[in-house]
Amino acid sequence: MKRVQFNSRYLPYLFLLPQFAIISIFFYWPSMQAITSSFYIEDPFGFGSTFVGADNYTDALTSPEYQRIARFTIGYSLIVTFLALSIGMLLALKADAVIRGKSAYKTLLIVVYAIAPPVAGLIGMMIFDQHIGPFVKLAALFGWEMKVGLNYFDTAFAMVAVAVWNQIPYNFIFILSGLQGIPASIREAAAIDCKSGTRRFWTVILPLLTPTAFFLLVINMTYSLFDTFGVIDVIVKDKAANNPITLVYKVYLDGFRGNDLGSSSAQSVILMLVVLVLTMIQFRFIERRVHYG
Repeated sequence: MKRVQFNSRYLPYLFLLPQFAIISIFFYWPSMQAITSSFYIEDPFGFGSTFVGADNYTDALTSPEYQRIARFTIGYSLIVTFLALSIGMLLALKADAVIRGKSAYKTLLIVVYAIAPPVAGLIGMMIFDQHIGPFVKLAALFGWEMKVGLNYFDTAFAMVAVAVWNQIPYNFIFILSGLQGIPASIREAAAIDCKSGTRRFWTVILPLLTPTAFFLLVINMTYSLFDTFGVIDVIVKDKAANNPITLVYKVYLDGFRGNDLGSSSAQSVILMLVVLVLTMIQFRFIERRVHYG
């Protein structure tokens, strides 16, 4: 195998320097600032700070409100991840089987990926609006009077629906690429051995898709915990205070609206540790079932 040769031993590090600089400025330095701030009660206008040790962590973890939001965040993340992955996989399987008009079909499914989360949240608010929302009118036919922004369950339903809708195209693209990478000979052999399409999926197709599925599982968990901030902000902003929110949105509320920088920093560190532990668990236990090659 050919190896890339550099005239200077320092040249590779010079090429990596811009990336290291970006990571340091936009990730490591803010992370260290957040960890440092989490041990202080800081004046929001920068006139001073008081060291309080782990009090910010203790207050957050023992707060009934924080525990309630944490429980909702867990349920919200699991539901969004499951629905986005399952629906994206179902659509990819159907798209892979389409013979005529498959380009138009795939384009219609992928185009939603170009919509940013805040814009998706705005579209969701129009869909679930009490006066003009088509879904609200449809639900009214079945006796469901939706009040997004006022009713806890209705708001949570809208948040999940918009977040899943916005993430499905991302999963669809990767799963469809994985399906198209499965050799035709394996598909033909599976079709000969087993007539049931469902059984072929669980015994042949899904095991071959496990690298893609595992990658999407990690990405979707991160998406549901962090990237849905824009969706949640649009849906619950300027609404009643009893609306459901996630932990990342509470960090924003306490830090930027409540000016409690110490508590907000502690909550961000807790959330970062939770995501780190979840990722380690996924790589430690779930990756065992992943078949590469």
